Amino acid sequence: MRRLTFLMRPSWVILAVIVAGFAYLCFTVLAPWQLGKNTSTTERNQHISDSVDAAPVDVATTLGGSGKNTEWRRVTADGEYVPDSTVLVRLRHLDSAPAFSVLTEFRLEDGRTLLVDRGLIAAINGSRAPQIAAPPAGPQHLEARIRASEGIIDSKPPMTEDGYRQVYSIDTEQASTVLGGVPLTPIPTESRGGYLQLDKNQPGSFTPVPLPQLDAGPYLSYGLQWLAFGIMAPLGLGYFVYAEVRARRRERAEAAPETTAPATPAAPEPPKPPSNEARLADRYGGTRN
Repeated sequence: MRRLTFLMRPSWVILAVIVAGFAYLCFTVLAPWQLGKNTSTTERNQHISDSVDAAPVDVATTLGGSGKNTEWRRVTADGEYVPDSTVLVRLRHLDSAPAFSVLTEFRLEDGRTLLVDRGLIAAINGSRAPQIAAPPAGPQHLEARIRASEGIIDSKPPMTEDGYRQVYSIDTEQASTVLGGVPLTPIPTESRGGYLQLDKNQPGSFTPVPLPQLDAGPYLSYGLQWLAFGIMAPLGLGYFVYAEVRARRRERAEAAPETTAPATPAAPEPPKPPSNEARLADRYGGTRN
């Protein structure tokens, strides 16, 4: 365990915390976010696809329901347009050019009033509202799709310009306020109260809002990528720890011969030359004293 004590250094502790936090976000926030968008987009596409061949139903049958699977459903509505109830929605696009959506009240035969998106009309000089033709008077039969309200943009309040009341999003509650408190009946949807979006060639319609493209988009692959990143980050940290351990082990192995090598034996001392008496005794056979 002493070989892993380097992991307690501040740099390694900080790195481990960052990796753990990143992996946690990948599994609990980033991947579920993208996978959730993939699920909702797939469900939306399925609802649109189912509605293409489905026969329209009377919108009155949906007003008292739970709102489950009602968005994009084709419906019919019988009644008449309410005069002087036009509201324009800014920052829309028609053929990649600035445009407005035209909203109008539509009163059903039973007296309830719905918000209707009549379609898109091009802006003048990219920002100015054109003259909007009034919807036809008298009883009308409309075919439309149910759409969920977009919500309110708090930072962009309603305004009046070029003689028209204008907003930045389609929301039944906001439209009701802009129209002087007229009680609009929101059509139940799963997210929030909805409105009617006219099909083409309907009384009082302009260029219809195109349907979204029926593809799931990149959300599934993005979600899987975040899951992969969440797995790879701890594995990468483990690899760096293993590489550090190997490097330290190699350094210790290289340093071991220098510290444990046996001492080199001392060279033997050369023999001393014999004395003169010894040389004479060896030469003449005498004895040494």
